[in-house]
Amino acid sequence: MKTNTFRTLTGNEIELLKQQGNVADDWTLVRVCDPFDATLLRNNTFMGHVNIGCMEPGCIADGDLKLPEGIYNSMLSEATVGDHCALHHVRMLSGYTVGDRCLLFNIGEMTATAPDTKNDYKWIEPMNENGGRRILPFSGMTIGDAYLWAKYRDHAKMVERLDEMTRQQLATTEGSYGHVGDCCVIKNTPTLHNVFVLSDQEAPSRIEDCIVLADGVVGYGCTCEYGCIAMRFVLGEHVHLEFGVRLNDTVVGDNSTIARCEVGNNIIFPAHEQHHNNSFLIASLIMGQSNMAAGCTVGSNHNGRTADNEIVAGRGFWPGLCTSLKHSSSFASYCLLAKGSYPAELSITLPFALVNNNTSKNRLEVMPAYWWMYNMYALNRNITKFAKRDKRKKKAQHIVFTPFAPDTAEEIINGRMLLKYWTEQAYLKFDKDKERVEVLAYGMEKGKRPVLVLKAAEGYKAYEEMLIYYAMGVLSGDDLNTPLPEASLGEGEREREWVNLGGQLVPQSCLDELIAQIENGEVASWDDIHARYNQWWEEYPALCRRHAYKVLCELSQCRKLTEEQWQLYLQRYATIRQYVADQVRITRQKDAENLFRQMTYRNEAEMKAVLD
Repeated sequence: MKTNTFRTLTGNEIELLKQQGNVADDWTLVRVCDPFDATLLRNNTFMGHVNIGCMEPGCIADGDLKLPEGIYNSMLSEATVGDHCALHHVRMLSGYTVGDRCLLFNIGEMTATAPDTKNDYKWIEPMNENGGRRILPFSGMTIGDAYLWAKYRDHAKMVERLDEMTRQQLATTEGSYGHVGDCCVIKNTPTLHNVFVLSDQEAPSRIEDCIVLADGVVGYGCTCEYGCIAMRFVLGEHVHLEFGVRLNDTVVGDNSTIARCEVGNNIIFPAHEQHHNNSFLIASLIMGQSNMAAGCTVGSNHNGRTADNEIVAGRGFWPGLCTSLKHSSSFASYCLLAKGSYPAELSITLPFALVNNNTSKNRLEVMPAYWWMYNMYALNRNITKFAKRDKRKKKAQHIVFTPFAPDTAEEIINGRMLLKYWTEQAYLKFDKDKERVEVLAYGMEKGKRPVLVLKAAEGYKAYEEMLIYYAMGVLSGDDLNTPLPEASLGEGEREREWVNLGGQLVPQSCLDELIAQIENGEVASWDDIHARYNQWWEEYPALCRRHAYKVLCELSQCRKLTEEQWQLYLQRYATIRQYVADQVRITRQKDAENLFRQMTYRNEAEMKAVLD
C-alpha cells in the first residue's frame, strides 16, 4: 500500500456506502485505493481522516475462522487500513496504521495517541522498581539496546544521547504509536492502546483472546493469547505470552515463552521459559537460556527498609521448585538452585553449580561444576536445544547459544581461583580431630552461617576439563588431527571481561569504545549502534578463537603453545569428548532404569512411545 495512491470517493461510491449503513462526519476525508469495491464496507462509522486500501471480493482465513475481505460493523477514526484486509466488529480503531492482508475481529478499543510533551511518553522501568533504569521503547529495539540503556546508567551523557536518538526515531517513524504490520491477526481482545506490532508474511504476529495490551512493542512472529495482560513492554522476536500472564515494565528476549505467572520490572534475555501459575519474577536481570520452576519467587522478598532492589542471574539460570530469593542477589552462569526458601542475599560466583539451602544443618551448600559431573545429559541438551528452537526469521538480536563460550570460560577461571584459595584456607585451619577437611566459601551469602563447598577437588578438576572442552571445541571442532594453531593467537593479553549484550557476547573494551563514541556523537543513531553490533558479530569467531587459545595458554602457564603441548591437548580433548558422550548416556539411562518412572506405564513399549 502506498499513500500516494489514495483518492477521494466518487459521488456514486458515497451514495452506495450510505445505502449500506456507513456514516462519515466528512466524506471528503475518506480516501481509498483502487481497485475498490464499495460493497465490501457495511455498517461502519468514519471520523476524521480515514484511508482504506484495495478492497476486492475474497476471504482472509485464520484457521477455521474465515472472514470476507472488507470493513464491517466497525468505527474508524484517524486510521489507515492496508490492502486486502478484513475488519469485522472493531468497535473503535483510532490512530492506527494497519498493514496489508490483516485480520481484525471482535476488538473493543484499539487506540493510539502520540505524546504532546516529554512527560507523555510511556517509559518502561525495567530491572528496578524505582524507575532509575527507565527506557523508552521503540520499534526495532533489541534486547541488547534495552540492556545497554538500562544498565550503564553511570554514563549520564550516553543515557542522554540514547534518549535523544529514540525521540528522533519515534518522530520520524510512521505510526510509531499505533502500528500493525502485514499479515497480522488480532481478534477477541477488548483493549489495545499504543501498541506497535511488527509483522509480515515471513514472520506474522498474532494477538488473540488477550485482556489488554498497552504501551508496548510486539516483535516479529510473536503470539499473545488467552488472557494476557501486558503493559509497558517490549517483546523480542518469536516470543509467546499466553494463559493469563501478567506482565509489566519488562523486556522479553527472543524465543521466550511466559505463561500463567506474574512478571514485572525485568530485562529477560533470549530463550527464557516460565510457565507456572505460581511463579513470580520481579525487578531482575535474567541473562537468558533460563527456566523458572513452579512456585519460584524471584524478587518477591527484600531485606531492606526501602523499595526492592535487584536480582542478576547469568545464562542458564534455573531456580527449582518453590525457590524463594531475596534482593539483592547475583548468580554466575548455569546455577541450579535446589528447592528452598533462601533466607539471605546471595552472591554465587561458581558457575555450573548446584546451590542448596540445607536447613537441617543451617548452612548453604554449593557444588561447583555440578552440571558437568552429574547432569551431563541436560547440559549437552542445552548445547543444541536452544538453536533448534530458534524459529526467528529476522534475527536482529545476535545470540550465542552454547554454554561453553568466553563469558562462561572466564567465570570458570575465576571459580578455579576461588576453589584453590578456599581449599588452601581450609587446610591451614584444618582440625586434625576431624575426619575430613571442609572447604568453606566466603562472600557467597550475607550472614554468619557457614557456606560449604561440596566436592571442591572434583569441581576444580571438572572446571579444567570444561575449559579444555571449550577451547579445543573452538580451535579444532570435531577434527582431532587439527594442526597447531598460529602462534600469533598468543599475542597480547587475554580478553577477561565479556558482556552478555542481550545474548550476544562482546568484549567489555569494545562496549566501552561504543559508549564513548555515542557520547561524543560519532555514533549518532540506533542504526549506527546496530551496525556496530553486526560488526562485532562478524568479528566474534576470530575473537573467540583468540580467547580459546589464550585459555589453553593460561592452563599451561605459557605465552604460546608448543607442538608437544598441542598434541597433549588433542589427546585430552579426545578423552573428554568420550567422557561427555558416556555421561550423556549414563545420566539419560538413569531415568530409563528408574522403576518409579516406569511404574505408570503398562510396559516398556508404552513408555518409549510416550517419552521418546
